[in-house]
Amino acid sequence: MQTNNKLDVERLVGVAVFVAVVVALQILGSFIRFGAFSVSLVLVPIVVGASVYGAATGALLGGAFGIVVLINCANGVDIGGYMLWTANPPLTAALCLVKGVLAGYAAGLIYEKINKVNKFFGLLSAAVICPVVNTGIFILAMICFYRATLVIWAGDTHFLYFAFIGLAGVNFLLELCVNIVLCPAAARVIKAIGL
Repeated sequence: MQTNNKLDVERLVGVAVFVAVVVALQILGSFIRFGAFSVSLVLVPIVVGASVYGAATGALLGGAFGIVVLINCANGVDIGGYMLWTANPPLTAALCLVKGVLAGYAAGLIYEKINKVNKFFGLLSAAVICPVVNTGIFILAMICFYRATLVIWAGDTHFLYFAFIGLAGVNFLLELCVNIVLCPAAARVIKAIGL
């Protein structure tokens, strides 16, 4: 019984540390911008946390990320997000939370499936799917629900081109590269400290 309690406490502390890192990185990452939107450097601890503790923890970490993004949208720290917030607060709140939760959950699920075959490719797949889901849901929401805003932002450019290339292109590629490079290194550190 004591061993189970110790493992539960260790897991709780580990998840709490990941949540703290996610919140801190997202707050700091709010100041790193390419265009109107900030780059989500926070996806690395979401992927690693989902790999260490499972898909449900990935969803929790993605939810923490989504809450900070939502706060930044509502208070104007994220300028592009604030524009979406003023256009439709409930939809923006749902978008912030859903894309974070699903990105973390998807990272955990894919890791669990591929890890059984190969740990490295499991982590690499999780590192790829997390920004794909995060950015994919954002772009889909922009096209389906914020088209008027997207058309204004696009100016003389076709709104679909702007959505995929201008709005998401650089951010997505940067997030993807950061994840691919840092997730395996972060996982090695975590394995070395015994999580």
